[in-house]
Amino acid sequence: MSSEEVFVVLCTAPAEPEVTARLARGLVEARLAACVNVIAGLRSFYRWEGQVQDDPEAQLLIKTTGGRLEALKSHLTSHHPYDVPEILALPVREGGAAYLDWVRGETSG
Repeated sequence: MSSEEVFVVLCTAPAEPEVTARLARGLVEARLAACVNVIAGLRSFYRWEGQVQDDPEAQLLIKTTGGRLEALKSHLTSHHPYDVPEILALPVREGGAAYLDWVRGETSG
């Protein structure tokens, strides 16, 4: 993985605007993400501790680079209210050159 490679990280969170705003703002302020989109209105079904759960959630779409990925994962693990937050990093294979350059610039430094 290259430090300049761009990733979209998926992370679900409770459907509480103050929680998602705190997570999103913290990532952008720390330059761990160039942008975080919060998509409200999810309904998630999953098995947790032997029981099937049915919970309202929000999806965070986080844009970052390979060079910031480990710090981003650490930040989410430390600040997320879930014991085991979803952190899935998907590499971006293609995209607008100007946008990808912007992501790189906003996550450097």
